Amino acid sequence: MNPEAQLPIVYQTAANLYQAELFSLQLQGGRSGLSHEELSVAVEMLSAVAVLNEVLDTKDPQAVIEQLTDSPLGFTNIDQDNLNRYSDMLIKERAEALSTGQEFLTWNDVQKCIDTVNVQVQEEHERIIAIAEINEALNSGDHEQTLAALLLPTAKLSGVNPATAKHYHDVLQNTKQLLCQSSGDESAVLWLDQIQEAILTANQDEKEALALSGAVAHINKTVNEGDSQNTLEALQAPSVGLRAVLPECADTYQDDLSQKQRDGNAKGSTDGVWVKHCIKDKYDYFYNLETEQGTWEEPEGFEQNSGHLSKEEIQNVVTCVTAEYNREQLWLANECFVTKLQARVRGYLVRKKHAQRMEYLHQQEPHVIKLQACWKGYKQRKVYKERMNLLQKNVASIVKIQSFVKMWKAKREYNQRQQFFKDHEKEIVKIQAFLKANKAREDYRTLTGAKDPPLSVVRKFVHLLEQSPLDLQEEQEVTRLREEVVTKIRSNQQMEKDLNLMDIKIGLLVKNRITLQDVVSHNKKMKSKKNKASKDDPMAGDRLGIKGLSKGKRRKLEAYQHLFYLLQTNPSYLAKLIFQMPQNKSTKFMDTVIFTLYNYASNQREEYLLLKLFKTALEEEINSKVDQIQDIVTGNPTVIKMVVSFNRGARGHNTLRQLLAPVIKDIIEDKSLGLNTNPVEVYKAWVNQLESATGEASKLPYEVTPEQAMSHEEVRNRLQASSQTLRSATDKVLNSIVSSLDNLPYGMRYIAKVLKNSLHEKFPDASEDELLKIVGNLLYYRYMNPAIVAPDGFDIIDLSAGGQLHQDQRRNLGSVAKMLQHAAAKNLFEGENAHMTPMNNYISQTYEKFRLFFQSACDVPEPEEKFNIDEYSDMVNLSKPIIYISIEEIINTHSLLLEHLDAISPERNDLLHELLQDLGDVPDVEALLGEGAVDPNDQNRESALSQLAKTEISLTLTSKFELLEGDDRDLKTLSTKTKKLIVDVIRIQHGETLPDILETPATAAQESEHTRIVERRAVQDAQTPEGLKSSPALLEDSQLPLEQKKRKIIRNLRNLEQAGLATASNKYQDLINEISKDIRYQRRYRQRRKAELVKLQQTLTALNSKTAFYQEQMNYYDAYIKTCLDNLNRKNSRRSIKLDGKGEDKGSKKWKPQSLKYTAAKLHEKGVILEIEGLQTNQFKNVMFDISPTEEVGDFEVKAKFMGVEMEKVQLHFQDLLQLQYEGVAVMKMFDKAKVNVNLLIFLLNKKFYGK
Repeated sequence: MNPEAQLPIVYQTAANLYQAELFSLQLQGGRSGLSHEELSVAVEMLSAVAVLNEVLDTKDPQAVIEQLTDSPLGFTNIDQDNLNRYSDMLIKERAEALSTGQEFLTWNDVQKCIDTVNVQVQEEHERIIAIAEINEALNSGDHEQTLAALLLPTAKLSGVNPATAKHYHDVLQNTKQLLCQSSGDESAVLWLDQIQEAILTANQDEKEALALSGAVAHINKTVNEGDSQNTLEALQAPSVGLRAVLPECADTYQDDLSQKQRDGNAKGSTDGVWVKHCIKDKYDYFYNLETEQGTWEEPEGFEQNSGHLSKEEIQNVVTCVTAEYNREQLWLANECFVTKLQARVRGYLVRKKHAQRMEYLHQQEPHVIKLQACWKGYKQRKVYKERMNLLQKNVASIVKIQSFVKMWKAKREYNQRQQFFKDHEKEIVKIQAFLKANKAREDYRTLTGAKDPPLSVVRKFVHLLEQSPLDLQEEQEVTRLREEVVTKIRSNQQMEKDLNLMDIKIGLLVKNRITLQDVVSHNKKMKSKKNKASKDDPMAGDRLGIKGLSKGKRRKLEAYQHLFYLLQTNPSYLAKLIFQMPQNKSTKFMDTVIFTLYNYASNQREEYLLLKLFKTALEEEINSKVDQIQDIVTGNPTVIKMVVSFNRGARGHNTLRQLLAPVIKDIIEDKSLGLNTNPVEVYKAWVNQLESATGEASKLPYEVTPEQAMSHEEVRNRLQASSQTLRSATDKVLNSIVSSLDNLPYGMRYIAKVLKNSLHEKFPDASEDELLKIVGNLLYYRYMNPAIVAPDGFDIIDLSAGGQLHQDQRRNLGSVAKMLQHAAAKNLFEGENAHMTPMNNYISQTYEKFRLFFQSACDVPEPEEKFNIDEYSDMVNLSKPIIYISIEEIINTHSLLLEHLDAISPERNDLLHELLQDLGDVPDVEALLGEGAVDPNDQNRESALSQLAKTEISLTLTSKFELLEGDDRDLKTLSTKTKKLIVDVIRIQHGETLPDILETPATAAQESEHTRIVERRAVQDAQTPEGLKSSPALLEDSQLPLEQKKRKIIRNLRNLEQAGLATASNKYQDLINEISKDIRYQRRYRQRRKAELVKLQQTLTALNSKTAFYQEQMNYYDAYIKTCLDNLNRKNSRRSIKLDGKGEDKGSKKWKPQSLKYTAAKLHEKGVILEIEGLQTNQFKNVMFDISPTEEVGDFEVKAKFMGVEMEKVQLHFQDLLQLQYEGVAVMKMFDKAKVNVNLLIFLLNKKFYGK
């Protein structure tokens, strides 16, 4: 390896090879040694041999062939056609050399292998020629030619005997014939192994034929000698192969064979010395009796010796004799059975004779019976006459006995019946109760099922319309729980906002964007809010300001109650208001005021009204803002966002948890589950696994494209396995979704129905599939998909404070969600996801299941039918609606209504104008809280007022336009009052029809009973809380005397008849039908109230659990901040942090946020602004952007001015920007017009506000 030697490449691993071979060459060269030229040639050749050995170790035939042909080895006699055999032979020789301890194959070893392969190939070629000649000889039919071909040396066939040439030819011909039949090819030829096998078979046939012929000749000889024992021994010889030879039949064999031999001698000549045997039923073999030799060729002048028995003849004689002997032995062995058979036959003959005798007797039976009957009749008539004579003599005694017996029997039956009733008194009571219940059920079925239930049936159930103390108690409990639920929801929302802000502050602290003091200050504020919420009386606001006991404040309170009742029951106002505000304001308005106004749909009435609002707002948004059907998917519709947010909140949380928690928990807890359909990641995992298993660096590249990764079979196999597992996991989640249709919130299903119908109405040409995909976008992508991707963020699973999902678990959930998302939209894989195209068939199948699910989801009744509520239900409800709203929300709602009044209600005579006119201008916080709520001299007066503005008060909503007594303009209300009066009357008086009852005067007893009912109602109403009392008009009507009620009913009926709402011709059956409906509704209302109680209790339990979870998070943050403080104190003990602000210098000035001002042209130059719709680039200099931080850390207010005129402003949350950056969103829209680079905007804010 010394460079000065100027030798070719030398391999250190082949040192032993160089030493041995060069030493051998040196010995051959004599004392003079090797010259430089000889040494160079030898080293070059030995290096090539060393390389060849290394290539042989890889066992790669192609590499070995390339080395043999390209390297300077100089091997001779290399045939290009034999290269593959050279490589296989060398690989085998190399393996054998290594097993014997030989380190290398030398050049001579390789050359020897090449020569050996050449010789083998030559011999094989010659053998093929010889086999072809053998097949040609067989086709010629000449066995001599066949023998000559078989004897060819190149054929290398063993065991060929020239004397057997004829039999060789026949066997080969037969083998070839069978080959042609099995293959169906008439031109098929015999191969070497088949020819060799046929030769060996023919030789074996030769031996067997000679042995058989000798054995048959020996049998003939012993039979001719006449010794039966010798004959038996000859017959039992194995070489002859006779069957069923028995020693007991030896003499019989001898006699029959001798007779057979004599018969043959008599038929033909016995002078011939040749006999013919048939071998294997197809080959003739000729045997010489004198020389005891045989041949396959027929001898010249052949004549069969007819006195010589063949094997077949001998076998026939043996078979017959043995069969005869066996039959004789069978009879002897079964002698007892023969005896029994004979006995059976004799018995049969005797029974036959007996049967004939009995048949004769049966034929004479009528004559025998006639004789017997005559005799018995005579005897019976004689006894009867004697008995009749006795009774006729004693008639009087018999009558007396019969009367006593009949009396005793009647008394016994009566006593038994009485005792039976006493013994079964309980059963009789049950039967009576069953009959009564059956009658009551029948009456109720008549009430509910009959088209016109009779008055007598309705009267039995009118007591159900009365409000019992239990009803009042349940109503109070529902009201109390509803208040707790709403308060708890708002409290949890505030805690969630505070915790999210704490997340932001801690994140900014980690990035050194704010000080630790800011984080500690926010934590103290958060804890103080919680403590204040727990200590303060939630109804404290009811005793202050607007709730005070003065006429002016009372009018103001009633005006607000009337206003919010109108807003709650008429959804068009709020629907229009939502779209009049900017998006950032409308979102906050929806999250606070609207859900507060409807008490978060805590009962059926408010859920009904909230759904009507959602429906009206959604139809308004589709008609005004949706130009293409896909805008619903690509945009972010306000109402859709509001619906999803509401149904994923406290009300719909349990539904999502029940729907998804079990399957998501299975996916998360399955540690072996690995769903990865990214070929590059699968490829890298495979390479890492290979290197970990072998401990060596992989020869595969580390960075590949998806196409290069998919070129590896292992990657494809792993992707296929992962896809199969993904299908299984997706099916579990899908089955859980489609099987839980009834568990979906009714509100989500109803809004899906409204969305589908509204889009179909605006886009009539849209197909059913397009509409169902939009429904799927709402139900799955917006409602369920986020909960699958991030179950910890939607409380689907329980995690401890600070706990989080592993990256692999999130990837598994994301993969399942992606599959379901593609399936719900029938979005097939293509382009970048081309490797997932095998899943497209599965996507299509899954879409069909989703399609049926979406169709079924839209099949829901209208809210009026679902909740049995209409606009007049409030008139008959026991309790008035109550909402819990803050002072700040009241002021904001009032100001927004005044600001957008013209757009919301353009008609000047609209009810909203009248109510807002009653309220006047927007009051401030102090006006609603009352004078003196905050000390005027307090330095933190503004902060205190801001805090007090969050004080909640309760408003009992009532309608200002409720009808007073005597006002019959509202026929629906008149009908309701009339029905209540009718109920009071028919409870007291009976009658078949209503006119009969009204025309019949009441008795004193009926008037007295009615008076007792009225007094009991008055006592009950006095004990009823204010919010649950009936309206004054209805209460006054119920206290009238019975006759006055009847007169008022008659007057009201005339008015209703004139309006077409009642008919005298059918006895006012229409009103009776409506009363029956009210009875049914009251029953369903009680059932729903009980269900609502249970639901409110469950919701409250879930909210308390969520509160506990937030408290755990707050404790976790406390511990984290304490750790930060401890670490800071240890690092700098000289510096102290004044958390309460008392250590600040008196002369220090309050920090005032500095704003940034940039023209659009400057921001465009920095790359922050990409474009502004409707504005040319040269006009960017006229647009000014003012960016200023707000009091909330991480929030900025961006104002846009055009030529100095403020056009629009928007709130910008730094956390939202970071989230967009994390999700890979490079461009976002501001003001719905300006396209902004997210990354550069974050860089600008970091640089200017955080010093980064």
